[in-house]
Amino acid sequence: MKLQQILSSLNLLEKTKFINCLDKLCTAKEADDASISKVVESLNGKMKYASGREIADIFNVVSDQFRTHIKEQLSFSGASVKLLVNIITRDGNAVARRSWIEKLYTDECKGLGKLLQEIQCEIEQSDKSSYDRAHRLSIFNNCLEVAYKNDLKNKRQENISDDERSVLNQLAKDLKISNDEFSAIEHLYDPIKADKNTIEDSLNTLREMGVIFIKKKEEIYIADEIVRIINDINEKELSDKYLLRILRALSDAELSSILKNHGKRIRGVERTEKIKTIIHSGISIREVLQNEIFDESESLNNRKDRIKALMSDLNIEADRLGSTLEERVGILIEALNSATEREFNAISATSYKEMYATLESSFNQINGDGKNEKLSVRIKREFELEPAEEVSTERLRALSITPHDILYLLSNEEIKFLRDKLGLSKRGDPRLNILNSFANANDKLIEEYVALSRRDLPALRQAAIEINEADIGAKFEEVTKTIFEEMGLVVEEDIRKAVNTSKDKADIIISISDDDIIVGEAKTCKDGDFAKYSTTSRQVKAYVRRCESQGKRVAQTLIIAPSFSDDFIESAQMDTEINISLLTSDGLKQIYDAYRSKRKPNFSAKLLTKGGLLKSDLIAKNI
Repeated sequence: MKLQQILSSLNLLEKTKFINCLDKLCTAKEADDASISKVVESLNGKMKYASGREIADIFNVVSDQFRTHIKEQLSFSGASVKLLVNIITRDGNAVARRSWIEKLYTDECKGLGKLLQEIQCEIEQSDKSSYDRAHRLSIFNNCLEVAYKNDLKNKRQENISDDERSVLNQLAKDLKISNDEFSAIEHLYDPIKADKNTIEDSLNTLREMGVIFIKKKEEIYIADEIVRIINDINEKELSDKYLLRILRALSDAELSSILKNHGKRIRGVERTEKIKTIIHSGISIREVLQNEIFDESESLNNRKDRIKALMSDLNIEADRLGSTLEERVGILIEALNSATEREFNAISATSYKEMYATLESSFNQINGDGKNEKLSVRIKREFELEPAEEVSTERLRALSITPHDILYLLSNEEIKFLRDKLGLSKRGDPRLNILNSFANANDKLIEEYVALSRRDLPALRQAAIEINEADIGAKFEEVTKTIFEEMGLVVEEDIRKAVNTSKDKADIIISISDDDIIVGEAKTCKDGDFAKYSTTSRQVKAYVRRCESQGKRVAQTLIIAPSFSDDFIESAQMDTEINISLLTSDGLKQIYDAYRSKRKPNFSAKLLTKGGLLKSDLIAKNI
């Protein structure tokens, strides 16, 4: 979840620690940095009253200073804090309940203890005359022990300094020691406690640093921007979900080569298990792509060609390939790191929801192994989501899990089965074919938006859109949301769910600022003009009251329908209780088409707050 979204959902007390941290960084640097000084002056010294957007802008200005601050603070923190950081920065853990983070922490401690026992057994049985895995582990263990005992000699608290850790990181890389093995051996000298008080203290330490937010003492948040900074500090170049994509595209022989380089077992190990082992080990992806998937005798040109083919397999379109192997690998990594926003933009929220529903209903057949595993169960397992949590596309979007990420949870064989079941072409990349099929279906609905609003089934079927009449209202609502999203508006599903009750259910909520919103209602009408003002006004007034009780200011209510009767328009204009704007479905489609036709469209949600029947042709003309 983006920092601005998190800040907008918290009260002042819950974001105070983070604001204080930014304030100190600004105060320390504003005299030396004109950009920081300008931001501080614009807020007139009242940072704690700034909006979520303004605080996010400040963070962007001081992000380098924030990185230095976090790196310094983490270097003085114990192993418990570092383990907790490792957990909350993993995919799927950016928003989680405190109790679930505590369980993941306890499980991770047990896993480290078990791995440490295995490593100690290997070291005891190692042959010092051979440079095998056990001997390499023994060398690293001895060096780590010296790093800790150096402090004891100087009568200081045992700790690994930044300089020592950088040397140990390089040593681990050269000795082929994976991250999980590094952590397990370090656990021997700096044991990690798993009691509730230790976890509580570690969470409070991270909150004081400005790394995490805690909402209502229960829900823990970490922003995407902060995750990227911490991954950079820890030299983790790719998140696990992108590493999974790369590994899915490698051959069995290449996967075995990686494991063999790190002394891992390969005989009799299934492909899926090989991939899991590599991901969990925390092996450097740059080292994998430059060296470990190749034989030592492989020429440089062949290595570069393989990376080029891999980029094609991953549908990475880069402006340049890079002249050296290192450049090419760097371009591939950077393209994946910047993929999230691009992938969300490639498919609408409605199409994402439809794709997820199709996968969920078909998953038992796709799985084909008799386990009857649901897609939601696999998502929870792979992204470490809480078992009791409801999986929805809104929740997945909040966790920055894209439709592409979901499809890569399915093996190559499962994806081909799904492609065939959907009757899609066998040419090209099957994952891309599936995504495009749902994106194209949604494009058709937008194209036939007016027919959808008028519940014109013959026109919809003539356009090859198969839909039940009972589903038209819900589909019109979803497509309306998609149109607003594609015009750059922020459609707030979390706020909508928070204000909805079993009786009052708002269709659409559009965010104008942290506190200001537009409440939207999408109405279909089969014959004639929409004329039910009294019923509709009672509905929207109930929604407005619910929103205001949640601390939101309703700047406008917006009703979208095929057309409105004269009485409806007059009643809306004369209503003194709420501000109402009316927009016809063909008018919204006209605005949308104008927006799509411009290279740099100039459109704002405030254009929808003018009141009365909106002049769509005038809005479209001035976009």
